Parts: sequence; C-alpha cells; structure tokens
Amino acid sequence: MLANIQSYGLNGIAGFAVQVQVDIAGGLPSYDTVGLPDAAVRESRERVRAAIKNSGYAFPINRITINLAPADLKKEGSVYDLPIAVGILEASGQIPPGCAKDMLLLGELGLDGSIRAIDGVLPMAIEAFKQGHKTIILPEGNAGEASYISGARILPVGTLKQVVEGLCDQAEFVPAENQSWSATDARHSNDFSEIRGQQGAKRAAEIAVAGGHNILLIGTPGSGKTMLARSIPSILPDLTFEEALEITKIHSVVGAMRGQSGILRERPFRAPHHGASAAALVGGGASAKPGEISLAHYGVLFLDEFPEFKKDVLEALRQPLEDGIVTITRANASATYPASFMLVAAMNPCPCGNHGSRKTQCRCTAQQINRYQNRISGPLLDRIDIQIEMTEVGYSDISSKAPGEPSAAVRARVNRARQIQRERYRDWGIYFNAQIPNRRIREVCCLDQQSEALLSQAFLALNLSARAYNRILKVARTIADLEGEKTTQANHIAEAIQYRSLDHNMLGGV
Repeated sequence: MLANIQSYGLNGIAGFAVQVQVDIAGGLPSYDTVGLPDAAVRESRERVRAAIKNSGYAFPINRITINLAPADLKKEGSVYDLPIAVGILEASGQIPPGCAKDMLLLGELGLDGSIRAIDGVLPMAIEAFKQGHKTIILPEGNAGEASYISGARILPVGTLKQVVEGLCDQAEFVPAENQSWSATDARHSNDFSEIRGQQGAKRAAEIAVAGGHNILLIGTPGSGKTMLARSIPSILPDLTFEEALEITKIHSVVGAMRGQSGILRERPFRAPHHGASAAALVGGGASAKPGEISLAHYGVLFLDEFPEFKKDVLEALRQPLEDGIVTITRANASATYPASFMLVAAMNPCPCGNHGSRKTQCRCTAQQINRYQNRISGPLLDRIDIQIEMTEVGYSDISSKAPGEPSAAVRARVNRARQIQRERYRDWGIYFNAQIPNRRIREVCCLDQQSEALLSQAFLALNLSARAYNRILKVARTIADLEGEKTTQANHIAEAIQYRSLDHNMLGGV
C-alpha cells in the first residue's frame, strides 16, 4: 500500500516542497530511504521504528521503501521523521488513507514518540503557506515563530500519538493562536549620553545609522571607539515586520530561535572576535550554514581591532558589502543568504596605538605604521562610506556635569530619516540610502552647479574611485534626510566628502 505525506525542505533560507512517499510491500523485511537523504535522514529509520512502537502502534515487518521527492534535491536534517512515521502508519492501514492529504507535517521524533523542535521552521512554513498549504502540523517548540504567519492554521503537537489521534478524529488538534507583532523598546547597556566629547564621531555614527552606511572608527586607545560602537544599538531605527521576518528566518536556520517566543523584535548586533575564520564570518561548513554577516542582516556587524582579522577574512567581506548577499558553495551544498548589514569597524592608527596622540609618543617606525595600516586594503576601504578619526577626550569633557544628548533623541531623528527613505523607495524594494542602486543615484541626488563643482574638486584632489563617488552621494542624501531637506545641497556634499578624507590621508602614508 502507498501513502503520500506532504512535508518541506530547506535550501539556504528558501523552502521547497517535499513529498514523502511510503510504500509497504511483501517480501523480506527491509527499510530503504531514497531521494538524496543525508545521514540524519537515513538515521530516522531507528527513531521512527522506536517512536511508533513506544507510542502503542505496530511497526510493519515488511519491505518498506521511502521516497523523498523531488529526488534530485538533497534532503537534510530530522524534519522528515514525523511525515515518515505518519506515512508508515497510513500505508500499513493503522490510520485512514488520505487523512493527512491537506496538511503539511514537520518534526523530529524522539524514541519515546515525543516530537522535538527543529531548525528552519519559519522559512519552510512561510514558503509552504505561499504555496497553498494552510494547515501545518509542527512541534510545540516551533509554534511561537510560525504563529506569526497571518492566515495559516498552525497545529502544535507534542507526541506522535497526539498526531495520530487528531488525524483519526479521536481527539481534536488545538490550533496556535495567531500572534500580532510589534517592535519592542529594548533597554541597552550603553547610551549616547554616557559618551563624553567626540561630537564629530557621534554625528558620524548618527548619519551612518540613518542611512545604513558602513563606518570605520580610528583612534588611540581609550578614545571611546568601542564604547561608541556598542552604543549604536541604542540608536538603531525601529524594526519593521518585513525586516523582522527576514532576520528571523536566518536565525531559525542556525537554531538560534529554539526556546524563543517568536519573531525577533530587535535588530541584531554581532561582534565576532578577531580570531574568527572566514567560514565563521561569511558562512560555510558541510551544509553551507549562514555566518556572522548574514546573522547581522538588517543590523550591525561590529569588528573591533579591524586590522587584527586575517587578511582572507577581511577580503571575504568585499563582495557581500557590495551586493548585500553572499553565496556559499560547497561540494555537496550551495546556498545564498542575504547579508545587508551595517559594518562598524574600529582600529588603532598603528601597532602601539599612539600615532597622532596628543599625550603619548608613538613608538612605531614609519614602516611599521604603513604595514599595519595597509592590512586594510584599498578596495575594502573603498566600501566603507564613513571614516572618522577619534582623538583623546579632554579633561573638560570628562569632568563636565552637563548631560549629553540621550540615545532616545538621536533615535527619533534616525527614525524620521528612515521613514522618509522607506516612503521614497517603497516601489524599489529597498529600505535605506545605502541600498540605492548605482544606476538610480542621480534620480535621488540631483546636484546643483555648486555641488557638482565641489564634488569634482574632491574627486581629483582625493583621487577617489567611482565607487567612492557614489557612496559620497548616498551619504549626502542621508544628511539631507536628517535635516528634512528634499534636495541634496552643497553643504551636504561637503560634509559627506569630509568622511572620505582618510582614503588619501591615512592609508596613503604617515
């Protein structure tokens, strides 16, 4: 007898339909799984056998063949345990034929028949719902994230016996209540009001966040680079539901949503150690899992001690910074992940950290300084929109009792600027200025004669590239948005140029 059960698989963060076909025929007892299963799928044989027996049902002593269609796509993980078990019970006549034909089944089985949470439920459930699967049976541990899919009927289950009784009308499934999403007001450990002095750096950080621009902070030890960077989450703009869904899908794939109550409500802030490998940062492994840059999607990737990262790790950032996506290819797996993140990098100006200091003499030779600074290649620096130098904070700033501007006030300005950008780009499929396609920059940044002359002079004087030219225009557009101006003016261009001066002054020599 043949049974067909609907399930879903995952390639990157894209779900694809999988039909679990179970055939039970006469002959010597055997159990074969075909359709490009990985080791976890093949091992399901023992989990399914024990789960069926320990749930009070009979495991058929026949020739069992399981096909996971389509056969040309690799099937990974334990997500197929539940549909395989239900298929075996249907094919062996222990549950009515076709009772699960309008349902999608996902879940891993324990030996006692319990149903365990799995990774990647959200992207699978979203894609399945788009393809017309309205009823989804999944583990109780995954119900939180799936319940935000408006219109879907989510049936969380805890045991195989509960699933069988529901399919046989011996008991009723209890649907999860559809949840509504709203951004949360998080409390952050760092606030802009705690940063003394550094008005220029705080202004640069505000512009970077408002437009989603990459920023490099350069300064001597103790100048406040790390503190400023770790205060940036407190001024990040409010998350939209569409952004939250996309971020949660990525975190769901790596299992970060296990034990969570649902969709993420805050933008991610990722800060990997400078000893991280290229695979940890970009993604990889045997199954091409996402790395830190994808986990920072629509949030912040903070790289402290920027030149201390290995050269191959830094150079691997170039393509994602430009394209906003990363494609990971391995021998048996290939996946594409979004990686539209804001890069915040911090570095000292030299190995001892005191080059340019007003207080401590630098011990480094010119050759050592150049070698250290040149760990950041020109092409990578070209992709960093804002580069700002930070000097030591004076005593008057440290001892001042005047309260600094709180993050809440800065965040309000950032939210207003982001709202302007969302309205402007609502038909373009982008959210902020850093994402403007180069071919459409002139539509957004119309320059008058004075602005053109200023930009032309800077282009020649600083020896800028075409990429740096475009990024100056994007930063200038963000500055205009913060001021509520509809046109990009000369003063906006001038300030944006100021943030590119390190292209020439710093990495060109000491």
